[in-house]
Amino acid sequence: MTADRILHLLRSPVASPAAAHRRGPLRPQRVGLPSGKRRVAVACSSSTEEDGMTYKDAGVDIDAGTELVRRIRKMAPWIGGFGGLLGYKDDYLVLSTDGVGTKLKLAFETGIHDTVGIDLVAMSVNDILTSGAKPLGFADYFATSKLDVDIAEKVIKGIVDGCEQADCTLRGGETAEMPGFYAEGEYDLSGFAVGVVEKDKVIDGKNIVEGDILIGLPSSGVHSNGFSLVRRVFDKSGLSLTDPLPRNDGKTTTVGEALMAPTVIYVKQVLEIISKGGVKGLAHITGGGFTDNIPKVFPKGLGAKIFTGSWEVPPVFKWLQQVGKIEDAEMMRTFNMGVGMVLVVSKEAAERIVEESSPAYLIGEVIQGEGVHYV
Repeated sequence: MTADRILHLLRSPVASPAAAHRRGPLRPQRVGLPSGKRRVAVACSSSTEEDGMTYKDAGVDIDAGTELVRRIRKMAPWIGGFGGLLGYKDDYLVLSTDGVGTKLKLAFETGIHDTVGIDLVAMSVNDILTSGAKPLGFADYFATSKLDVDIAEKVIKGIVDGCEQADCTLRGGETAEMPGFYAEGEYDLSGFAVGVVEKDKVIDGKNIVEGDILIGLPSSGVHSNGFSLVRRVFDKSGLSLTDPLPRNDGKTTTVGEALMAPTVIYVKQVLEIISKGGVKGLAHITGGGFTDNIPKVFPKGLGAKIFTGSWEVPPVFKWLQQVGKIEDAEMMRTFNMGVGMVLVVSKEAAERIVEESSPAYLIGEVIQGEGVHYV
């Protein structure tokens, strides 16, 4: 089946009544609950109680973050993508740094400390991956008011596990004990990754043209972005972290487990795809969702048409939208909605990549005109 034929099917009405395959904009649905990189990630909360929750109401102003990046680019005009590139002989070293954000608040509440290290690694290595770079090494920063060695060991074990998934190694780090700076029993994390790609193999999106295909790789859930809004919705829901939540496979997990599912590390899968050709651009879907992240990889004048309903949306997002009465546009600009990495590929390579990368979804195409358009 050709890519043209597949896209025709995506545009056509879908026969299945399942919510994940319903045409048109995503809508709130019941899920059967019992009664050079520079990206800004603001982490805070708000006590405002209004219908139709937004990320900004929860304390995160994406527009303010974008404005800060604009000002920084006046001082350092080479920043702005997912990773920072440094030329070294015939290669580029690609750098990235990130944290886990207020997902850590749920780690404190659930007592799940052995997976946030995976999140920490994922946020940086997935970013440098968008340049086609292979991660080489990782360093961490662990800060707390009073060091709990047992908890810290669990966190670092997760970092080591994440590095193994990314085919790199933990090369160093810093443990900072700062009495009175953090609440009792709490800590914060930062991570730093470096990777390498040959200069003539770097993926920079410059060759993307109208008609290229967008392929989405599934996420494990919320990953590590949007948790200021997630926590506000959770507070409103009246549920506990141990209450059940259905999954797409018909099984049941708990609210806490669904929210704490570690971020997918796409390194091995995507480098294998890249090695076979056809990949022109990559977007890591983090804070800003589809709306702000996909345009980062396009040349000026190009945008994306996204076929909503062409991939499986995990129930956790439907629950968040229903309870928080969150508008479709806000969901698409805050969460990954079940797609954690987007590949921009040639028409000729699209079918092969989807077949060899299952599960993967044909989610859209490149169009004239900037921005992301949902149909």
